[in-house]
Amino acid sequence: MSRAALVLALAAATALPAAALAQRAAPPVPAKVDPRVAALRDAALKDDVAWDIVEGLTTEVGQRLAATEAEARARNWAVVRLKALGFKNVRVEEYQMPVWLRGEEGAEVVAPFPQTLKLVALGNSGATPPAGITAPVVVFRSYGELANAPAGSLAGKIAYIGNAMEPTQDGSSYGAYGPARFVGPALAASKGAIATVIRSVGTDHHRNPHTGGTNWPEGVAPIPAAALSVPDAELLERMAERGKPITLKLVLTPRFAGTGTSGNVIAEVPGTDPKAGVVLIGGHLDSWDLGTGAIDDASGVAITTAAAKRLLDGPRPRRTIRVVWFGAEEPGGYGGKDYASKHGSERHATAGESDFGADRVWRFEVNLPDSAKPIADRLQTALAPLGISRGAGVGGDGTDVGPTLALGVAAIDLNQDGTRYFDTHHTPDDVLDRIDREQLRQNVAAWTTMLAVVANAPEEIGSVTPRR
Repeated sequence: MSRAALVLALAAATALPAAALAQRAAPPVPAKVDPRVAALRDAALKDDVAWDIVEGLTTEVGQRLAATEAEARARNWAVVRLKALGFKNVRVEEYQMPVWLRGEEGAEVVAPFPQTLKLVALGNSGATPPAGITAPVVVFRSYGELANAPAGSLAGKIAYIGNAMEPTQDGSSYGAYGPARFVGPALAASKGAIATVIRSVGTDHHRNPHTGGTNWPEGVAPIPAAALSVPDAELLERMAERGKPITLKLVLTPRFAGTGTSGNVIAEVPGTDPKAGVVLIGGHLDSWDLGTGAIDDASGVAITTAAAKRLLDGPRPRRTIRVVWFGAEEPGGYGGKDYASKHGSERHATAGESDFGADRVWRFEVNLPDSAKPIADRLQTALAPLGISRGAGVGGDGTDVGPTLALGVAAIDLNQDGTRYFDTHHTPDDVLDRIDREQLRQNVAAWTTMLAVVANAPEEIGSVTPRR
């Protein structure tokens, strides 16, 4: 604004009646918190149900690789636990999917400085021969460097792809640097690479590599693809700085084992108004096979289940609350896709998931129709005592609820602090002792508050334009 315009604006303001000025300056009156919502929220800060679920699932089942016998045991465990908690309409909805199993894994630098490396195969990796492969390495410090490599330039070579991931509260660095894992191996294969190793997509400096899925477009045959621990990736980069050719021996023997069974475990808190729509919440039951899947995602199913249990034990809500323990999220979101294909024709009021660990919720974001905007205002007031602020973005995040949200269902996101999440994500350290019980309880309180407000909201919640 120019100085002249500023003077004119001030003059116009001083000409307004005093009452009008006072009205302009008055802060908005915050919505009052329903005492019943506040009581549920505050009681949830002493919750033990979520901890019991995480502890039980990680102790009595452990790792839960999708479409394996372990995931089947986890579904059976979930059904027993949900019925014992009093949930209604508890059932399993099965579906078929490809099965990928881990094999032998090893790597060593043959030249110029022989030594062994710590690595782990990426989900959907192809395999080397049993004796391994030995080939020269081309070092790319970033996915962008690889993208600029000429076609055919990696023929007969192993591509190394680096990244520079750093901790962020909102987890945005995962999206920025994740392509090195998500699509980097396929890109390297398209340029002739016979194998790929990446720097783990993680923020720790432990010698624990991070696994995770990689994707192969139609027409691109899977090649061996693995993640190095961050220290070993940095070691390889330091070797490259010395200007001598690097030769790597790589042994990876995973296998695709045909088709197997996965499934979603579904439980409900029945509502009083079938026409008001379903409030869909949950997390994913499967995990990678290195740890016991505590933060990814036993905590998510535990948090959402414990919150729903608090409404189950009180007066029936207006809307049915449906808790889903989604199967097979890690290898490609199969559970979310299956749920949407089977239930997409039903009326859903909102959907949201917990799949970012168990550290405190710090922000919420929504995607609501104009007719339901007052719900967000009530949420803002009710969540504030938990240290949760309202974000400026549009809600609608999550692999499992994504296919349902894509149908135009309104979204409520409760964003967890991700500062330390990627220290442990997809590593052997994803175990129970990474869960902070007090932060877990704050999550339960946040989800309980959301459910108490949304499931009982008098407003009709119609369809929205999905977040892009």
